[in-house]
Amino acid sequence: MRSTSSLIATTNLNSRSNVINKTNKVGASSSVGHDGAKRGDRFVQKSFNTDDEKSNARITTSSSQQKRLTSQQLALFAAHYHHHAASNNKRRGQKTNSTKGKSDANVVTFAAASSSGNSALVNGKGANAKNLGYSVLAGLLLWICPAPAGVTAQAWHLFAVFVATIVGIITQPLPLGAVAMIGLGVSMTTGLLPFSAAFSAFASEIPWLIAIAFFLARGFIKTGLGNRIAYYIVSLFGASTLGLTYSLVFSEALLAPAIPSLAARAGGIFLPLAKALCVACGSDPANKTEKKMGSYVMTTVFQTSTITSGMFITAMAANPLSVNLAAAVTGITITWGQWALAASVPGLICLILAPLVLYVLYPPEVKDSPEAPAKAKEELAKLGPMSGDEKIMSFALGLTVLLWVFGASVGVGSVAAALNGLTILLVSGVISWKECLAEGPAWDTLTWFAALIAMASYLQKYGLIPWFADSVVKVVSGMGLAWQPAFLVVVLLYFYSHYLFASGAAHIGAMYTAFLSVLIACGAPPLVSAIILGIFSNIMGCTTHYGIGSAPPFFGAGYVPLGTWWKIGFGMSIMYITIFLGVGFPWFKIIGLM
Repeated sequence: MRSTSSLIATTNLNSRSNVINKTNKVGASSSVGHDGAKRGDRFVQKSFNTDDEKSNARITTSSSQQKRLTSQQLALFAAHYHHHAASNNKRRGQKTNSTKGKSDANVVTFAAASSSGNSALVNGKGANAKNLGYSVLAGLLLWICPAPAGVTAQAWHLFAVFVATIVGIITQPLPLGAVAMIGLGVSMTTGLLPFSAAFSAFASEIPWLIAIAFFLARGFIKTGLGNRIAYYIVSLFGASTLGLTYSLVFSEALLAPAIPSLAARAGGIFLPLAKALCVACGSDPANKTEKKMGSYVMTTVFQTSTITSGMFITAMAANPLSVNLAAAVTGITITWGQWALAASVPGLICLILAPLVLYVLYPPEVKDSPEAPAKAKEELAKLGPMSGDEKIMSFALGLTVLLWVFGASVGVGSVAAALNGLTILLVSGVISWKECLAEGPAWDTLTWFAALIAMASYLQKYGLIPWFADSVVKVVSGMGLAWQPAFLVVVLLYFYSHYLFASGAAHIGAMYTAFLSVLIACGAPPLVSAIILGIFSNIMGCTTHYGIGSAPPFFGAGYVPLGTWWKIGFGMSIMYITIFLGVGFPWFKIIGLM
């Protein structure tokens, strides 16, 4: 097993490109998609410079070796294959020159397909019929079932389409964005949603903030600034993967109280930093080396981001909504200090244990590398002084973070702050708009996340979510339980009902008041109940790849398969609930909250 230090020593990162640095060897190739072994596969051997966007490609054929292509390689392959077929004067295996200014549509389409790990679209064979059947069957079964009493047919049928879309996102018969668009298409065709409703979430801040974060991350890595910072972190904490991960976890925790947008904090700052760190250590999903350390690092930083967002009122944009709703129900206004103090001990325990637990459940292949700090210092020396583009990137990122922290006081929102940073990068030429268009995962994530937000929000407006909340209240109230077991039942229902939501704010707005009211009616302490529901309104986002603002960007990085993401999310949720209830209640007594 190669150590991190040896990976650093052998990884030559071009500071002007995050795509590919040297000509790839065809002989070192790995499999394309799921069906590549059954047919002759074409390889792309290429080297290109992102400064002038010129490239050369070698297309060869083999029945025994395959190479997993990055989204950019797939786009190049499409362009070259089209040119080759049109000219009809060159045999496969010859070198061909790529056309300058390839179709942006090809770039986005192939990048989105690659980012979702779906081979069907890339190979031109459409959807995976079996997986599509699961999605359609789930929706049809719900559709033909009669709506429960108190639920309109419109709400129930939209719920059927929503479930079918979720099943499609899980099984991936097509790329995620394509599945989501089909879901919106069915909703509109059946009259469940008009166009304005189906696409309403595309005017929401969070999906666009996530997409812009991908663009900023491209500049962060392309300029070499990401590599420089990554090597510096490795030089300090790089003796082990665990040490590197803890440095990221607690750095994010320190910034959490100051940046109220989790999507901005995670996607705009720590995703590019974590990705640069992983790539610098030789862990890149484009090279099928994600398990060396990237899968573990990405999973851990995401999971702990849901903890830090719940530890402070100012760490997530929807937390003040919980405070306001709690005040309306209980007449008690939760202070910043009360919330932070209540969450401090169980939250810190979770931040300490989560990396250790994941280190066992989802271990990195590269664990210890005592020589890595020295090697990282050597790489830093090779980088030399900061380039002009690195300085521009530093200024753009610094301004963006500054506006994320203080912008609200002067009327500048999170998306506006991110656009200011992106504007600097575009105007200065650090990144180009064509590169933004080629950032397939950004557009794919924007599409499926906005689609889920729209459908979930109209489940609320059509009355399904209020019906569910009222049903829970009636059932729990009629059980005649003491407040302690009733508390556990209500909290678990509140937590795991988040699978129906693509937004923490939507979940809070739909269910917080009803569930807090039933807890108080059962005799639970009002202040503790309000704080626990508020904290869990963040932590419950750990379960899915769409449930909280930090999930889509980290999932979109491509380091963790969807099934693994959900399994880990569910397992970690059990640990978080156990700690916050098991440790939290004794702690609440100590600090006088109950």
